[in-house]
Amino acid sequence: MSANTMAVNRITASSAPPPPKTSLTSQPTPTSLPLRSIPGSYGLPLLGPLVDRLNYSWFQGPQTFFKKQIEKNQSTVFRTNVPPSFPFFLVNPNVVAVLDCKSFAHMFDMEIIEKKNILVGDFMPSTKFTGDRRVCAYLDPSEPKHQQMDMLKRSSTVWIPTLTSLLDTMWDNIESQLASGPVSYVVPIQKFHFAFLSRCIAGADPQNSPDMAENGYLYMDRWLALQILPTVPINAFQPLVEIFLHSFPYPYFLVSRDYNKLYEFIQKEGKEVIERGQTEFNLSREDAIHNLLFTLGFNAFGGFLIFFLSLLSTLESDKTGVQEKLRNEVREKAGSSGLSFGTVKEMELVQSFVYETLRLNPPVPLQYGRARKDFELSSHDSVFEVKKGELLCGFQPLVMKDPNVFDDPETFVADRFTKEKGKELLNYLYWSNGPQTGETSASNKQCAAKDFVPLTAALFLAHLFLRYDSVTIAGTSFSAVEKAKN
Repeated sequence: MSANTMAVNRITASSAPPPPKTSLTSQPTPTSLPLRSIPGSYGLPLLGPLVDRLNYSWFQGPQTFFKKQIEKNQSTVFRTNVPPSFPFFLVNPNVVAVLDCKSFAHMFDMEIIEKKNILVGDFMPSTKFTGDRRVCAYLDPSEPKHQQMDMLKRSSTVWIPTLTSLLDTMWDNIESQLASGPVSYVVPIQKFHFAFLSRCIAGADPQNSPDMAENGYLYMDRWLALQILPTVPINAFQPLVEIFLHSFPYPYFLVSRDYNKLYEFIQKEGKEVIERGQTEFNLSREDAIHNLLFTLGFNAFGGFLIFFLSLLSTLESDKTGVQEKLRNEVREKAGSSGLSFGTVKEMELVQSFVYETLRLNPPVPLQYGRARKDFELSSHDSVFEVKKGELLCGFQPLVMKDPNVFDDPETFVADRFTKEKGKELLNYLYWSNGPQTGETSASNKQCAAKDFVPLTAALFLAHLFLRYDSVTIAGTSFSAVEKAKN
């Protein structure tokens, strides 16, 4: 999920910013906006990036870090540094932050933005993590090897039955343990996702390998963690985290055994998908497997896991009685005909709940793009000159709280994306390396699973409220469930 895609080699984003919606914003036309130098500073060499890194990862956290800089610069566009940086990273931490919907939209215009090797900014984990290959997520659409191995159409017929079968198994296991007290859902959700995505994307069933069925998700967790750990803020155990976890990239050999097991699993169980990669997309067998693994792990497993944990956390924190409203809509739309993509698309509140979760808790918080050429970038109130080669950085949790677009932007509003105005707001829902209304293509970087991700989340909620009248969640555990009354 953008880093985000669920189909091998189609990690893509909207080709152009959506036009401003006059019904949502009363901004002046670009020609009437004042031209302004980009405010902010990178600070002194070494010291400036180090101070920003400590504020971002430790003293303030990303949200406060960016908010304070908006206030300081009186602008949603400014210069700053983002981790990783000094001492042992050979990266340039300098970025131009773009933190409102209008400026952020430029990130997805492939005529002015390049996406080569900027998945996590100027930092790029060693290609040893991906079989000594630059997989598609690190390729710009202009590069010849930017392929499109889209497995979603192949798996669409098995998507729902696989989802419901594995969810039934997960809920049965959780219910069987509830008599002994609250049951954490973190590991069950991970096992569910690993099995579901392996079967639907790679055609590989972990049940055919006892080791993968039990430990596959752990192998994925460790492989992912070592690649992104240098960029992930961790508030606990400071300053040890900054000294020992954020000061250097991690060597591949620490997870080589895990990755080799995953590779062998896909090689053995995903033969049909691998052959399609070879025959339809002209990939070598090894390229197909490594790209498939990256998509399965980095994009699908990592993105879906974070998103579903956010969905459950949102259900836990709700005080408005939204469970009853969701349950009523689900049973009205799917009670007799059952779950399908069609019935879920009729569940306006369920879909809005999913979109609102994506707005406030996007699975991948940071998006990057490098200026392909000099261009003028517009925010709501100013125009800025961006030079070729400058790296743009958007922090989506703040972008998606743009008060010029979203009313009461800090508040979770379950029905925000319902009715006509809600549909219009989808033009500004950026979570998939582009707007929800964008179209994926080989010429951009928008997530190929842009529609499948929210639909799958809606199916998850619909399945939940067909099975249960209500669920009680405390922290990351289920403490009680009330079965649906027949």
